[in-house]
This record gives sequence, structure tokens and C-alpha cells, in this order.
Amino acid sequence: MKKIILGCLGLTLMLGSCVSSKKFKDAQAEAAEAKDLLNSATVKLNDCLEEKASADSRLKTLTDQNAFLKANNQELINNMGNLTTLTTKGAENLEKSLESLQEKDLTIRKLQDAITRRDSVNLSLVQSLKGVLGNLDDEDIEISVEKGVVFVSISDKLLFSSGSYNVTSKAKTVLGKVAQVVNNKPDFEFMVEGHTDDVPYRKGGILLDNWDLSVKRATAVVRILQKDYNVDPKRMTAAGRAEFIPVSQTQKSKNRRTRIVVLPKIDQFYSMIEEGMSDPAINN
Repeated sequence: MKKIILGCLGLTLMLGSCVSSKKFKDAQAEAAEAKDLLNSATVKLNDCLEEKASADSRLKTLTDQNAFLKANNQELINNMGNLTTLTTKGAENLEKSLESLQEKDLTIRKLQDAITRRDSVNLSLVQSLKGVLGNLDDEDIEISVEKGVVFVSISDKLLFSSGSYNVTSKAKTVLGKVAQVVNNKPDFEFMVEGHTDDVPYRKGGILLDNWDLSVKRATAVVRILQKDYNVDPKRMTAAGRAEFIPVSQTQKSKNRRTRIVVLPKIDQFYSMIEEGMSDPAINN
């Protein structure tokens, strides 16, 4: 009986010892698992903290960029306003410049029209002169137009004897033909210029030098045009140029000449301009 009781007690102790060891191992296993979970949670927490730090950095960068863009946007808005102002002023200045150019262009066109009319009148005058003087030798008389002015150059051998200022009879016929043309052109004035070569005048008498000779020849021609052919003296000017405006350095005979310079009256030229300004073909 004792043996049976002792056996039961030993079995009971052995069973109690076995149960406690299993619980301990289970507890150890749970502790290890908890530790693993803690470690895993710690790792995830650290990852989250790093992501948060990175997100905070990106947020700051984006915030700074946003502030920069806002500032630039405002600056652009201000610049756009300034540009609009400048563009408006530029458009106004451009419009004024175009108006000024149009006015200048109109003025130039009017002046060109007046010059064209003047040239047409001069052409008509040249044709008339060549018509009445066409049978003369070109060496004795030359008709030309320079810078809007008509010139009739007559050699001294046709008009005067050597060293003289008395007009020859043959010359009077030529001057009569010139007078015929100028009398038909009452809107023109003209100047008679006497020219000599550079050989000093030594005849003596009332003439002192080539100045005197050139002036005397001019006044002699003017008197004939006035007295013999009724040219209005108010339209004429007599001038002496002596030897100081030569046309040739080698042929002195070409420099001894009398030149009639025909030109429209200044007020007539201005009238041409005024007529051009009122011409609808120009103003439209």
C-alpha cells in the first residue's frame, strides 16, 4: 500500500514538473516572438521617421518653390503692366512717326511735282529757243539746262569785235530771235553775263580791265534787248564775270562768251508748289 501511495506521489510530482517546464518554454517562445515583433516595429518606426523627414524636406522645398513662383508671378504681372504701358506708348510714337513720314512724303511729292512742272516749262523754253536759233552753228551758240536753269551761251565772235563791246549787226539778228522767245515767256526773268578770257585788257580808254569789258558787253546786250526788241527791263539783270568762270582750260575762245541765264521768278516757283499742294491727285 505504501508502495502504491509513494508511486502515486512520485507520478504526481513528475506530472507537475512536466507541466511547469512546458509553460516556461511557451512563455519563452512568446517572449521571443514579442521581441521579434518589437524589433520589426522599431525598424518600421525608423523607416517612417526617415520618410517623414524626407517628406518634410520635400515640403520645405516645394514651399520655397511656391513662394519663389508667387514672387516671379507678381513680377511678371508687374512687367506685363509695364510692357503694356510701353507698348501703348510705342504704338503712339509709331503712329506719330508714320504721320510725320506721311507728311514728309506728301511734301516731297509736292516739291517733286513743282520741280516737274518747272522742268516742263524749261523744256518748252529750250524747244522754243532751239526752234528760233536752230540754224546757227553750234560753235557760236549753245543752249543747255543745268540744275533747273536754262543757259544760252553766245560766243564773242558772233556778238562783238575783238576787245570791243559794240554789238555787231549779225548779233542783233540773233538777239532779236532770243527776244522773241523771252517776250513770249513773261513769267521768266533772266541775267545777261559777260565773260572774257584771262588775257589782260590793255586797250586803254574808259575800260580798265576785263571786269569793265565783261560788264560793258552785258549792258550792251541788255540795252539792245530793251530798246530794239521791247524786252521789259524789270526782267533783266546785267552782270560781268570777267575771266573767273572759264569753261575750258585749253581753248580761250570758249571762255570769251556772253551767257543769258533764264530762270523762272521765285514767286512763280512757289506758285507751282502751292498749285501742287492743292492738286487732288497729290493730296488723295
